[in-house]
Amino acid sequence: MVRGSLPGWGQQDPKEVLVHVNVGGLKRSLCSSTLRNFPETRLGKLLSCDTEEAILQVCDDYDVQQKEFYFDRNPGLFPYLLHFYQTGKLHIMEDLCVFSFSQEIEYWGINEFFLDSCCSYRFHDRKLESSRHRSWDDESDVSSVDTSVDEISDLNRDMLRFQEVPYGNARRCLWLTLENPGYSIPSKVFSLLSISVVLTSIAAMCIHSMPEHQSFDEDGKLMEDPIMQILEVFCTCWFSFEVATRLLLAPNQRKFFRHPLNIIDLVSVVPVYITVTFDLMLGEASERGILGALLQVFRLMRIFRVLKLARHSTGLRSLGATLQHSYREVGILLLYLGVGVSVFSGMAYTAEYEEDVGLDTIPACWWWGTVSMTTVGYGDVVPVTVAGKLAASGCILGGTLVVALPITIIFNKFSHFYRKQKALEASVRNHDPQQGVRRAQEGDAFIQNQSQVSIICSIVRHLK
Repeated sequence: MVRGSLPGWGQQDPKEVLVHVNVGGLKRSLCSSTLRNFPETRLGKLLSCDTEEAILQVCDDYDVQQKEFYFDRNPGLFPYLLHFYQTGKLHIMEDLCVFSFSQEIEYWGINEFFLDSCCSYRFHDRKLESSRHRSWDDESDVSSVDTSVDEISDLNRDMLRFQEVPYGNARRCLWLTLENPGYSIPSKVFSLLSISVVLTSIAAMCIHSMPEHQSFDEDGKLMEDPIMQILEVFCTCWFSFEVATRLLLAPNQRKFFRHPLNIIDLVSVVPVYITVTFDLMLGEASERGILGALLQVFRLMRIFRVLKLARHSTGLRSLGATLQHSYREVGILLLYLGVGVSVFSGMAYTAEYEEDVGLDTIPACWWWGTVSMTTVGYGDVVPVTVAGKLAASGCILGGTLVVALPITIIFNKFSHFYRKQKALEASVRNHDPQQGVRRAQEGDAFIQNQSQVSIICSIVRHLK
């Protein structure tokens, strides 16, 4: 706290008085006349302070005996501020962090407009570039790639929940075995078995749709193959076992139903039970009318089982996260494609509507424009006139450019999320059951020690 009498030089004659400042251990002296040239800065405001409250609002401490103002700030950046008071121009070195420097000069009350012309352009350019990268990270919903701090902290909190339930260690090991394929050898075996069942289910569904593997009864009704039916029952039982086991072992039941991978598991199982229920209740009547079409859709939803592979693939999970957080880029891509399709479709319709080539309506031209801009090129509809071919050339070139524009951004985000997933998996593999508790205890002890050290340092500083 303030010791001795207050300076009160604001009421004295404006003679040359040295103002001693201590910035994080770096001691410097400035002339009061120099500070008076910049009265709006923090050091300039010291000259108008005449009360203890006013001084403590400007600096962190003041010792009248040594006539020294103490500021608990970074001493490495203070020489740049001294140069500003001496010359009136602010300069910044190449290796300084622009955001740290910006926060520092904001604390000292110095405006960025004081930057000299040699540093102003470089400072604002680097700040704008860093802002783009920082906003990209923020919009990616994951603080930065460093160690996936949010996910790892969530994992630690989930681990702590197992300490509060019976057989917590056993449930924790089983849960990690089911959730993370790289956790242990049993988890790898379970993952391999689960992948095999998924591939078997998809293969059975594909084989069932092939005419050479279909058989019909006397009434022309499709008959189920006994082997395929047994495989379907086995796969359904396995998927049901997976979902039920994960639900029972999950540390947070509410969070379980919000996880995308768990939603995929439910979507791949629930439609089977819905169709079986209607078949048992209604019999052959369930195959007729709108209800029959609806049940057929439910049967086709089994194709979503292929998405279960994402649980065992870091690349697929990263791809899903990339698409989730690239909705702006994807939206811009669709907007560009929509505009291009509309423009070139109108041009193709104008040039080809009199020709019998299938481009006699605007919707037909939309189909042609979509196929051309996405560089698919089925060749089912092609222009024959010179104007139509020119429009087709522009459509193809424009589509190539439009599709290529957001690829770099999406690829960078994919790399971002892939590294995050690998970091999270490494955290799971190296997880210690008592690690979360120890970290919490060490964190509390660290905070207490830091508080005690701060108090001791403050006392020692006042006793000097």
